[in-house]
Amino acid sequence: MIKWMIDRSNDRGDAWRMHLSFLLHNAYSLGGTIRSTFNLAGELAKRHDVEIVSVFRHHDEPTLAAPEGVRLRHLVDLRKHSPAYDGDHAQHARPAKVFPRGDGRHSQYSRLTDARIGAHLETTGADVVIGTRPGLNAHIARGTRPGVVRVGQEHLTLTGHSYRLRSEITHCYPLLDAITTVTRADAEAYRALRLPGVRVDAVPNAVPAPRVEPASGESKLVVAAGRLTPVKRYDLLVRAFAQVVAVRPDWRLRIHGSGDAFGNERDALRNLIDDLGLYNHVFLMGLAGDLESEWVKGSLAAVTSSHESFGMTIVEAMRCGLPVVSTDCPQGPREIIEDTVDGRLVETGNADAIAAGLLELIQDDALRHRMAKAALANSERFDPARIAERHEAIFDELCARGGGSRSAGALRGSVHRARSTALDGAYALRHKAASVLRKGQTP
Repeated sequence: MIKWMIDRSNDRGDAWRMHLSFLLHNAYSLGGTIRSTFNLAGELAKRHDVEIVSVFRHHDEPTLAAPEGVRLRHLVDLRKHSPAYDGDHAQHARPAKVFPRGDGRHSQYSRLTDARIGAHLETTGADVVIGTRPGLNAHIARGTRPGVVRVGQEHLTLTGHSYRLRSEITHCYPLLDAITTVTRADAEAYRALRLPGVRVDAVPNAVPAPRVEPASGESKLVVAAGRLTPVKRYDLLVRAFAQVVAVRPDWRLRIHGSGDAFGNERDALRNLIDDLGLYNHVFLMGLAGDLESEWVKGSLAAVTSSHESFGMTIVEAMRCGLPVVSTDCPQGPREIIEDTVDGRLVETGNADAIAAGLLELIQDDALRHRMAKAALANSERFDPARIAERHEAIFDELCARGGGSRSAGALRGSVHRARSTALDGAYALRHKAASVLRKGQTP
């Protein structure tokens, strides 16, 4: 608190320096949340003291290069060759109590993670702590020391969470100072929960400008990228592309991404490609180490998901100068693409509509080039500098209330702990009653 007041007393013409701490599930892997957190943290580190605290560490080095100027550390070491290996710790075998059971990652958490995360939050010197998934947001809400601003980032969607997780969110999120979502639609869903005193803001993910020249738009190539999972509906894209090839056999489709450990989705797609006779037109490229260089080889991008919490690949493609044909699925695409201006939004789950959208831009070179130019210009609003400014404004206002006014000071700290205990009791009774009713019994 004293540090914050001294820093803030400087001339406001120069941005005051905050200590910001991001809590991330696993910074040593791949994923949209990791990419967006690294992008934002790297930009904020140009003006602030920024750290990323990874709950787990499985590898010696992060798969994505750690942002310049950002400290990266971990709480639980799962590298078997490491002298600090925690996998054999007795508490690691016991299921977590603080990390919510409704979070899909619960099975990876334990009494050990409860203790390590709790100790970190009780002793942090940060002005602002930022969680990056519901289970970690719950930890931050309940365990952060008084005087620190608590911010929960939501990278998924409220409607996509299970009933149990939504119940747990309603229970513990009132102890946060703010929630940020990546879409306006999701922000409205959180506001509808009527969490007392919790600020809710929609701030999209940050995507930096590519390090390569934009696509020329002259190649006869459609590019798609993302994990080979059912939600991405690459089966629809392949079927749609069969219709494209029937009209324009000179065009090709490349799908970049890896699938699950068993390769079931990849095998199914490979069989579909063979069944449709598209083995010379559709290519499963595997994981791309440098996706920017792959985007710019294309003239058009395709996204066929059944739902997207945001749509990082849409923005990444646009920043490389590609117009995107995307399904108009909940919730992200319609907040990124301006239909008929910098891309096309087509009916979700409809291969015919996807094919028509692709052919519209394939058959009209002038339209495709015009949309590509608009995509390049419009995607600048996702530049990390612009997105970081929006987060800074939120953090600044919350700190101006008194450095975490919802938990600052001894009295407020006591109130916070009492409120947390009361909420725990109420939640336990409500959850027990709901469980009994679902079993058809009388509570």
